[in-house]
Amino acid sequence: MSENENETRNETQKKTQKKAQKDAPKEYTLEENFQRLEEAIEQLEKEDIPLEEAFRTYTLGMQILKRCNDQIDRVEKQVLMLGGTGELEEFEHGETEV
Repeated sequence: MSENENETRNETQKKTQKKAQKDAPKEYTLEENFQRLEEAIEQLEKEDIPLEEAFRTYTLGMQILKRCNDQIDRVEKQVLMLGGTGELEEFEHGETEV
């Protein structure tokens, strides 16, 4: 393969990667997802919302809620506490040592 062909191929790959990054869904923070969920609830509480829009908004809200749950689960798994020996231990539910 010639040098020009390699350069063209590399440029095409870069453009494809940029487009994929641009098209990829944004990873929202937990706080952002809570805000988006609140906005969906506000939309659903409107009296004049068409049925199809309400269904789309409800579906989106359920997807956001699942992401929130997944994010909370991930954080719970990362929570560590300092043990009596000074070593980090995984946090276990129900422990209330002070």
